[in-house]
Amino acid sequence: METASTIILIGSSLLIVSILTSYLALRIGTPLLLIFLGVGLFAGIDGIGGISFNDANSAFLIGSIALAVILFESGLDTKLSSYRAAAWPALSLATFGVAITSGVVGVAAHFLLGLPWIESFLVGAAVSSTDAAAVFFLLRVGGITIRDRVRSTLEIESGSNDPTAILLTAMLVEAALHGWGTPLELAGFLVKQIAGGAVLGVLGGAGLAAFINKARLDPGLNPVVTLAFALFLFAGTNELGGSGFLAVYAAGLVAGNVKLRGALGLRQFHSGLTWLSQIVMFVMLGLFATPHDFRAIALPALALAALLILLARPLAVWLCLLPFRFSANEKTFMAWVGLRGAVSMLLALVPILGELPGGQVIFNTAFLVVIVSLAVQGWTIGPMARWLKLIVPPRRGPVERFELELPFRLQPAVGSRIIHPKVPPRVLPS
Repeated sequence: METASTIILIGSSLLIVSILTSYLALRIGTPLLLIFLGVGLFAGIDGIGGISFNDANSAFLIGSIALAVILFESGLDTKLSSYRAAAWPALSLATFGVAITSGVVGVAAHFLLGLPWIESFLVGAAVSSTDAAAVFFLLRVGGITIRDRVRSTLEIESGSNDPTAILLTAMLVEAALHGWGTPLELAGFLVKQIAGGAVLGVLGGAGLAAFINKARLDPGLNPVVTLAFALFLFAGTNELGGSGFLAVYAAGLVAGNVKLRGALGLRQFHSGLTWLSQIVMFVMLGLFATPHDFRAIALPALALAALLILLARPLAVWLCLLPFRFSANEKTFMAWVGLRGAVSMLLALVPILGELPGGQVIFNTAFLVVIVSLAVQGWTIGPMARWLKLIVPPRRGPVERFELELPFRLQPAVGSRIIHPKVPPRVLPS
């Protein structure tokens, strides 16, 4: 009983500290995810809290659940109109861009860290995808307004590139443990993951929307249904050999773009749940980190972070966007908005779970790269947009919509009259 109370007290205290420090972060412009990560570090084994947390399996389980929740909300909040405007450039970045970034960083990691080739490319795969939470927050809440096509490209890319990075990581770990398969086996693995995740996600999203609309449950149950279904779809797709992360994103995208009963309440619920997931995941990863081990790889990791920000990401953006009509300033901005986050650190746990010799080095390197990315890129997105002259006037001020659902239809009683209020005549100025 005392142990349970202690754990709950520690967990709730960390949440409260994270929320309170986020208020200060908003005032001074600090990326919120960096604050959450810092709370975990200060509470961890090398911080003032001294909390020891080194269970990689639990960290990966908690992180996977949190990431599934975040991706479902990302899809739920993305309009298909954004896809019509920016689908092809975004998907090009989410696939070929991830592969290019992974390759460039992997080659550099081999020489800077002295890791075997497969483990070096695991470093590249871990940091190859952008963070949906960071990009969505900084573009939507960060106080800058840019062209719809540029914003949509970045948001769709950040929401859809995680499955590609996850597939690369899974393939490389399997290759490190069991050797490379035949080209046909590798192609089959990719097709099964992508097609399985996409098909099950679309069907699942359509089924979820139909159930909510037809079942007409109590409004308080609808958010519970969507959360349970998203987690069920995520785990079930993984069990069937597809990509669970792609499936929950696709399900959220489908459900978020059809008429959905109680849609506003659902979006508010999942928005709050996404905040909770981000806080839990970043604080937990901060607790898992061991900063005293960073000294051995600090300089190579900083060099990799610089190479990622200044070479790998810009190269991927400029090559992938060649067929599309973006100005040089827009490409430069999209290259800069390549923030890394929790997904990178979560993927860096996979080599540890696979007991690869360089697993801890891979995690520590990815952790430092994420810190540098959040600090450097996250702090300068606004100034960069203004310097590149990409800021446009907002179309309208902030609007808060309230949804009102009546429990019954109002019908006039038999024999009654409907009285229309008298509207005073409009007086035109002379």
